[in-house]
This record gives sequence, C-alpha cells and structure tokens, in this order.
Amino acid sequence: MSLTRIERAQAWILRACMGVLFALFQLLSPRRSTGSTKLPPVSNPLLLMSAMQLSQKIRRREVRRIPRTWRFVLFDWIDLQMLLPLLHRSFFRFEAALLEAAQVDKLIQEESGGEHVLEDRLPLLGVPITIKESLALQGMPHTTGVVSRRGVLSAGDAPPVALLKRAGAIPLGVTNTSELCMWYESHNHLYGICNNPYDLERTPGGSSGGEGSVLGSGASVIGIGSDIGGSIRIPCFFCGVFGHKTTPGVVSNDCQYPPMSGCYHDYLSTGPMCRYAEDLMPMLRIMAGPNAEKLSLSVDVDLRKLRFFSIPHDGGSPLVNAVDRQLLQAQRRVVDRLEADLGVKVQEVFLPGLKYGFQIWNKYMGLPDKEGKPPTPFSVLFGEPGRPVWPLWELVKWMIGRSPHTMAAIGVTLAEMTSSSKPSPFILKQKEKLQKEFEELLGTDGVLFYPSHPHLTPKHHHTLFSPFNFAYTAIINILGLPVTQCPLGLSEEGLPLGVQVVTGKYQDRQSLAVALYLEKTFGGWRDPGAA
Repeated sequence: MSLTRIERAQAWILRACMGVLFALFQLLSPRRSTGSTKLPPVSNPLLLMSAMQLSQKIRRREVRRIPRTWRFVLFDWIDLQMLLPLLHRSFFRFEAALLEAAQVDKLIQEESGGEHVLEDRLPLLGVPITIKESLALQGMPHTTGVVSRRGVLSAGDAPPVALLKRAGAIPLGVTNTSELCMWYESHNHLYGICNNPYDLERTPGGSSGGEGSVLGSGASVIGIGSDIGGSIRIPCFFCGVFGHKTTPGVVSNDCQYPPMSGCYHDYLSTGPMCRYAEDLMPMLRIMAGPNAEKLSLSVDVDLRKLRFFSIPHDGGSPLVNAVDRQLLQAQRRVVDRLEADLGVKVQEVFLPGLKYGFQIWNKYMGLPDKEGKPPTPFSVLFGEPGRPVWPLWELVKWMIGRSPHTMAAIGVTLAEMTSSSKPSPFILKQKEKLQKEFEELLGTDGVLFYPSHPHLTPKHHHTLFSPFNFAYTAIINILGLPVTQCPLGLSEEGLPLGVQVVTGKYQDRQSLAVALYLEKTFGGWRDPGAA
C-alpha cells in the first residue's frame, strides 16, 4: 500500500533523525558486556514440564526426591534462580515458598478423596509462579521501578494473584518492569535492566519484560502480566513464550500500580504468560473467576469451522519500521500449514487504518474518563508521594548522570507535556472505521494473524530509536479485542519468531485453540541454552 508524498517525507525525516541519534548513541555509550551471551541448557526434566503436567505429578506423588517431599523439588527452581543475575534483579520469597510447599506435601498426605478431588479444588497445586511487580503480591515490593517508591510493599494480593494462589500456585516472587510500565524495554534505576534469555545483550521487551525473561529461561513455570499497549505480547514474542491479552473487563485489573485513570480501564488487560499453550486456558479460567462464564471456555473449538485472515503489515506507517523478512516468512508458513492441514482458506486482507495505529493509541490513551477527568500525568506519578517531577530538569540531570529516571521515561513524560489534549477528528474517525472493519471481519468465528512487532528482539536501548514500533500490539488494545501471542520457532540468528492471533470480543477460546495448534505444528518454546 503506497504512501503519500507527505508520508514519505515524514518517514525519511524521522529515520534520518533517528539515524543521527543512533550514531551518537553508538559513539558515546559505554560498551556493555555480560561475558557469555548464552544461558546453560535446562538439565532437570521437571523444569521442562507444563503447569498442568507438573500439578498432575504432584497430586499423584510422582514428584519425589530424597527426602521424598515436593518441598525439596522446589529447590530445583531456586537453583535455577542463580541464573537470574544474568537476566535481571528481582525480589523472591524462597523461604515462604518452601513453607507453602511443605503444606502441599501435608495436604496431599491427608487428602482422603483422591487425586480428582484435589484436581477439582486445587488445579495448580504446588506449581511455582512469578508475578509482574506492578501487580500486588502480599509482602513483596510494589514499585514498578520508580525510585521514589523504594521500600513500598504490597499489603495484599491483586485479585487474579489471589485466585491463582487459591488454586494452589506457589508464588516465587515478583519480576522487573519498565518505569511505571510505560516503555517496551524493562529498565529502571531501582532494579536495573532485564536481559533476553536467548541473547543477554538484547532486551526481553516490556513492560512485563522480567516475567518474559524468567519464563523464557525456564526459571518459572507460569506467570502473570498486564497489557495496555503490548506489555504481555512484546515480552512473550521477544522471549519465545505464550501470552494472552484477554477481552477487557474479564480479568480484574485492581491492585496494580500505576492505578487506572482516564479511560485506561477500557484498554488494560491482565492475563497469563507461560511456556506451554496448554496452560493458557486453565490459567485464564482461574484468573477470570466468575467472569469466566462470559468466555464459554468449556465450549470446544473446531478450527475447521473458523474463518482465517492474515494481515502481513500495517500498510506502511511512516512512524513504524517495515516488518522483518523472517517474520513475514514465518507468518506465511502459518498460512500455508493451516491451509494444508485443515483444508481452510486463509484470506489476506489490508486495512488502511492500521497505519495510524500509534496515533490512535496515543490519542485514546489521553482521553478523560466518563466524569471528564483526564489520566494522571506521568510527571505526578514519578514524584509520588512527593511533588511532581519536571521532565526538562530531569533531562538535564540525565545528561550528567544524576537523574533517577531512564531516558525512555523522561522522553515519554516530555512527549506527554507536548501532546495536544484535543483529539484529532481525523484520528477519531480512523479508529471508528477500523473498529467497524474488525468487528465485521472477525464476527464470532474469525481469526486474524497479525505481526507482533516489525523487528526481531532488539539490542539494549535500541528501542529508543524505534519508539513507535509497539503500534502493532497497541492498536489491538484500543480495539478491545482478545489476542494470543504465539512463538513460531527461531530465526537465523537464534532469536524467537512469533505472531499475534486475534479474535472477536469474548472469543478468547478460539485464539487459545489456535495457540495449541501452532505449538504442535511449530514446536512452541525452545530452551535458550539448547537452541
């Protein structure tokens, strides 16, 4: 789809400016080395199991070591956490987790109703889980990487965390994010920077980057993330694991920081992240609580009866990079296999409004709530519990190495200051048109494949020079659609490939069914140490 002359000029100017800034960055930035850029392979087969497989073995008392209790099996994950300094700094609750695992042993020994009673009541019994630090986990840090919140601990659990704990999961701790969850690289001056398990010199994404990192490395079985612009899907793509952004309103977003304001509640979704597709459905069923009924998760999905569509790119946004050749090829392989295996026809479509994805997301994120109250400014959130920060002053401090904030956080706050609070009629019209096109395209039985990101996982800080590339995920938030991120093997460089699987509202079960098919067909998660 061709660009206008003005759009071509905009693209050229933007890329020229970013090219100059990137050259300066390469020249002035210190050389960062982590030594080896590879993790060792996961050696214990228990660490390679899905949550469903592991919980079954725990209930059947098949997970045994000397001494013969599940409590000591948890040491395998604790041993694996020794890798975490290579990935990022996190806060873990190993002593409490070991005590909870001891209670699991006791419960299994005392249960007289048999395995099926435990399965029905505690489907995740004994399964280790990690939590994105922006979600409250009782007694654990709750800072989202903001230095002024150092020492803030959660007084209770976020609702989906509580539900997963009630189902038997054992939290190991909380994982790193970007500052205020507002950037797609997980870096802050409180915990440091996250590394990608496939290449320690690259980013695992954000803002759920710490979660993607520990899951992708095998250091956790399942996890929870939140997503308002791609914060589940980008880390899952970069780290080669599965993630699901739910239909908005199905899973509670309460007890998260930063708190929701403006219209954020319409676009934020909390959802599961995991290495194996079979864990997505049971996790979603638990996390949704009573709202799970809205999704009809017990209804079987026949893939042959669904309609499939593929959009290979956004049509050429001047703000966003072109989609990498290997990602286009991977999405094409999905289309070819579906048509060959299931006998379905995958229709390739183009929706012109997608090239305004970032502008639409940016404008709608700034809209006021129903009472006319705008979103809380980032400058206010950065200063809490004190006075708001002045981003221009923070920029000056950053230049001499004295700011407690990252360049990404300062940049986003500056952009917020300079953006217009008045919505553009053209952008509003494009969103309304795109919403209608998606609803007509997908209906209740349509499945769409759409790139997760235009690039393979970038090196550290390179996201600063492609700041709008998250538009591929962000537009799905504004449209309010459920979407599952699925790995599709590895690139020529050994980095994860992937695709978004989008369905109509409340049709989450369809994208989860497609995820199971894609895992079986393309192999799903790959151990980074063995890749």
